[in-house]
Amino acid sequence: MSPASLAARLLRRAASSSSPVRALTRRALHASAPVPLARRLPSSAAAAASSPGITARRFLASQSPASSSSKASADENLRRVIDSEIECVVQSEESTADKHIDLPDDFPFEVIDNPGDQCITLKREFAGETIKAAVYTNFDTEEDLNEDDDGNSDTDKESFRPAIQMVVTIQKPEGSILEFDCNFNDDELAIENMRMLNRDNPDADNVYEGPPFSILDESLQKAMHRYLEVRGIKHSLHDWLYEYMMSKDEKEYVVWLKNMKEFIGN
Repeated sequence: MSPASLAARLLRRAASSSSPVRALTRRALHASAPVPLARRLPSSAAAAASSPGITARRFLASQSPASSSSKASADENLRRVIDSEIECVVQSEESTADKHIDLPDDFPFEVIDNPGDQCITLKREFAGETIKAAVYTNFDTEEDLNEDDDGNSDTDKESFRPAIQMVVTIQKPEGSILEFDCNFNDDELAIENMRMLNRDNPDADNVYEGPPFSILDESLQKAMHRYLEVRGIKHSLHDWLYEYMMSKDEKEYVVWLKNMKEFIGN
């Protein structure tokens, strides 16, 4: 399966308006405040929370000199491994964590990049419209690399470039919102799905979203690509977005490791 196909599959899987991923994406694009991720306790943790007696017995059972010593040893070992990983990432010759990625000439978008977020948002005003594109990177490469075992796995790993995925919304002062699911690599920009959203209830269920983009008339597909292109959503964004998202992922990874180390040390 090609990188573009894999990204397309993930986008189609998230395309349902009832999907938590789709709902969070739309809330991120249409809300001004940060959107918290939904969290759910594992069944064992939930059961323990509802049974104080069980929680107490587990707590008392863990209080022994042997277990305390084992905990300290495990914690210290994990801190050393984290330190080693941070050093490996930062000192790598290929590291981009500290690299400043300049905007291309005549870049029409404002880049909204909040530390800790897994995506960035491109935003611009165009002829009375507000255009936003939530940009993600698909790092799920295992199926792509292992599906075709032709003995060239090392070459495939070196040449593989994660696909860039985008959810683009176009909003006018009044009326519905037009949304596109896109992905693109160094070959093409692909529109996977498009839909009209109710401005007042973009996450409404059971709304007709139209046919899959791929079965639309070819002239309509070309016209939709042109519609996005004049608004700045085009294939030429790929190289800059790829470089920017690789750098962001590395920065976020280092911060994630440092936060984990801080947690373990407290």
